[in-house]
Amino acid sequence: MVVGASLEAIAGRTGPADWLAVRDGRIVAIGSRADVRSHVGPRTEVLELHGETVLPGFQDAHVHPISAGLLADRCDLHDLTDASAYVDAVRRYASAHPDREWILGGGWSLTAFPRGEPPRELLDEAVGDRPALLESNDGHVAWASSRALSAAGIGPGTPDPPDGRIARDEAGAPAGALIDGAALLVEPHVPEPSHAELLAGLRTAQAQLHAWGVTAWQDAHGDAATLAAYRDAASTGWLTARVTAAQWWERGEGMEQLERFEDERARSSIGPLKADNVKLMLDGILESRTAYMVDPYAGTDERGVPFIEPGLLRQAVAELDRCGFAAHFHAIGDGAVRLALDAVEEARRRNGPSGGRHHASHLEVVHPEDVARFAALDVTANIQPFWAADDDQMRQLRIPAVGPGRVKWQYVFRSLRDAGARLAGGSDWPVTTGNPLLEMEVAVRRVAPDARDTPPFVPEERLTLEDALAAFTIGSAYVNGLDAETGTLEAGKRADLVVMDRDLRSPEAAYLGEARVMATYVDGREVYRA
Repeated sequence: MVVGASLEAIAGRTGPADWLAVRDGRIVAIGSRADVRSHVGPRTEVLELHGETVLPGFQDAHVHPISAGLLADRCDLHDLTDASAYVDAVRRYASAHPDREWILGGGWSLTAFPRGEPPRELLDEAVGDRPALLESNDGHVAWASSRALSAAGIGPGTPDPPDGRIARDEAGAPAGALIDGAALLVEPHVPEPSHAELLAGLRTAQAQLHAWGVTAWQDAHGDAATLAAYRDAASTGWLTARVTAAQWWERGEGMEQLERFEDERARSSIGPLKADNVKLMLDGILESRTAYMVDPYAGTDERGVPFIEPGLLRQAVAELDRCGFAAHFHAIGDGAVRLALDAVEEARRRNGPSGGRHHASHLEVVHPEDVARFAALDVTANIQPFWAADDDQMRQLRIPAVGPGRVKWQYVFRSLRDAGARLAGGSDWPVTTGNPLLEMEVAVRRVAPDARDTPPFVPEERLTLEDALAAFTIGSAYVNGLDAETGTLEAGKRADLVVMDRDLRSPEAAYLGEARVMATYVDGREVYRA
């Protein structure tokens, strides 16, 4: 295949180039028309574009595709905005699925309820005596019906787990919201999705991600069932994306998990699949004050608690590093960010420069004293830009939690970049959109796409377009362990490409989120066409 278009290599190439040649899944030439003329033969597919742009395929460094795909068959509330709409949607779903033992789904917004905590009575109104469990759109609060609470044995005397909280009414009874680790009390009673359902969810999600131009991703929740689905998809040949699975560190277990990680890594190296990252959840979220902070939340003496004991965390990361695993940290509060950096620092001290590609995701609050440590310790900042906007959740829940003095410590993308940190781009889909163009738009503008006429949030932390593109291509390719083969347009690299309907750098390109993906290629094979 030979493509003639405006090419944006992102990195690794200098000078103008308008043509690209692909053979056997790899880029064999890039440059002027004369440079690639020798690669055109009688059976060559020539794709000559006019006004479109070819980019390296986008990569997502933190995403939950199977969870997103499963929502297609569950009660999906993402497109709704208030409590009454949620109740109506759940009622309709429950009525349409009388055979479902549990009503499952999610996508509701914390801002629809006081303190971000929905009452069980509203859910009971919609589902009757059936158990129901619906995750918030950020995945950190579960809305439980009365029947679900009783099925799990959660009552007035049930203590809060160390890594979560049971919302309670004035009498001390469970009110309906289960924050972070408290939701795990119900989990054993919820029917697990079947292997067939997981595969169907993966098919749905892969098709959507390819439509967004995504050719590779890191699944941020690689538990045993998820890995089994990926192995099936890879071994039967229909997994067309490159997938790095982050195996899941169980918070109730310890160092004995490493043996399982080693076994799963060996079993899951199949074609485009590998499982050489380990996800470590270090804290919760700011809105419920379960994110771990260096200093207390505004007006309180609460700081949240680390989900993994710091001594165990340092030991675990050092051993993961020694065994060739990359640590993928969930770190939202500045205290959790510091714990992640301290753990990597200990690993570097014990093991030397191992080359471990450790990365910390979310980074909603970073203490100024820790910004420079990312580059110094070679920890990649795995950012989810879509949250970095002045929306209702920011105004009503996040800022009151962190207080005015720490507002500018939120989503410090530019500060991290200026301090030499490597940035990788992720979406956390289905928590927010999986469309990398919308993610990049917010990274560049710091304004929500549905409120483009509002002032930017902490505008000094805006990224350049070049940096945003790099984060979602070569930056994510790095943490996915794919940068030697993908992430830039260079001769010798794999032909993972996305064809855009416009030159994103053109003044006429308008908003990034309005650009359309025309086609997506993996190894030079078309996996999506508009």
